[in-house]
Amino acid sequence: MDGSADANSAMNAAANASRDEDLLVSIPNDAGLAAAIGEVPGARLVTWDLDGPPPHEAFDIVMPPYWGGPRRLARLEGVQVRLVQWQSIGYDRVADYLPEGIPLANAASVHEASTAELAIALALVAQRGIADFVRSGDRGVWERPAMRPSLADRRVLIVGYGGVGKAIDARLVGFETSVTRIARTARSEAGPGGEPVPVLGMDRLHEALAEAEIVIVGVPLDAGTRGLIDAAALAAMPDGALLVNVARGAVVDTDALMAELNSGRLRAALDVTDPEPLPEGHPLWSCPGLIVSPHVGGDSTAYVPRMARLLHRQVERMRRGEHPENLVDLSR
Repeated sequence: MDGSADANSAMNAAANASRDEDLLVSIPNDAGLAAAIGEVPGARLVTWDLDGPPPHEAFDIVMPPYWGGPRRLARLEGVQVRLVQWQSIGYDRVADYLPEGIPLANAASVHEASTAELAIALALVAQRGIADFVRSGDRGVWERPAMRPSLADRRVLIVGYGGVGKAIDARLVGFETSVTRIARTARSEAGPGGEPVPVLGMDRLHEALAEAEIVIVGVPLDAGTRGLIDAAALAAMPDGALLVNVARGAVVDTDALMAELNSGRLRAALDVTDPEPLPEGHPLWSCPGLIVSPHVGGDSTAYVPRMARLLHRQVERMRRGEHPENLVDLSR
């Protein structure tokens, strides 16, 4: 669905709306988020989980619940909405359900800190064998394993250099790693310390993979990234390398990854899987050298205040007649 033209028309109409009236904003039935949001100057808040008929015929902003996926967006059919404020950075499959012409903003600036923390945590757990220590502790057994690889001195490749990739890069400072960055478009960017750093284009992915000991994937899921880490990409990685995926499960070819894990050649730490949730009995569970967390990258106490601040900014911008932050193009 390509609703970009209709979305622009809706935003232009919004810019001409009266700035004297309070905006009508729906927020989900989430006590913690509601408390963090508090009162929003210039807005009237109502609670709606998109789980039944809309309480009003028109809204300035609709914020759907964080959990539950995009299907409930179909309930906005026939409702006048100036903006849907999504609570995730990723918005895959939203276009399948969001009615034509309703603009969508993602939650860029909200989940980057939490997701980057988990990416580093997964890398540390995998490198230092923490999962094995926990299992030994559960059995009450003191087991001293062979020397484990460090995070220090490793060559780390960050695949995707948007908000999440940059947050990961910033958190690698101090770990004494050598970082390579790659994104859709080659460019020079300000690095963690403000100094310019090179960002390779995706056409050099296999070349960069061949030099990486740890690969951290943080790209959005779209037609260009689905299956990006396929059998050929995995084959390019050196023996013993670690793949950390905090993006979306479908960015990685599951069958190809299982083949590499079962051979013992590669290791992986995944916050996302394909399929997801990973079903009980799926063969990925039994692969050696694997750590799985249940898609909790953005789920920490850091998320709530950042989401609340984003909503406040969106209201302020719309009352000033400005376009909201983080508008996304659903035609991609």
